[in-house]
Amino acid sequence: MVLPMKVDHLQVTVKDIDLVEDFYDGFMEALGFDLSKKIKVYLEELDMNVIEYLDSSYDFGICSALSEYENETVHRRKPGAVHHIAFRAASRSEVDRIYQTVLTLGAEILDEPQIFPQHGPNYYALFFNDPDGIKYEIVNNDDHE
Repeated sequence: MVLPMKVDHLQVTVKDIDLVEDFYDGFMEALGFDLSKKIKVYLEELDMNVIEYLDSSYDFGICSALSEYENETVHRRKPGAVHHIAFRAASRSEVDRIYQTVLTLGAEILDEPQIFPQHGPNYYALFFNDPDGIKYEIVNNDDHE
């Protein structure tokens, strides 16, 4: 039997990497990333700035947009777009803790932490947008706290 592969890394394109760096530093730290392992580089051959938050389980990165796309609006329903990225929390209290963090970071809260019965009886989640409008979810689907 072949098991599903695990995610090695995710990289999201943002409009202005310098404007969102503080947001992502706070968000990634709330998710458990050690900011001392963060790297920030400019890849000259690609004309791209990259920030990577590194961990042994997976890496998360943000990168700069091509100049011709800097003024594009984000819409998760465009072909090729990511609809949203969901992170699994260890508990409902962890969802609540991250909610408090993203509030202080200025995230646009779409749905405060609550049970979403349409996704299951224990589906406790928070939905929010980053400064560019990229949608994120923090979820715990355990049947106990």
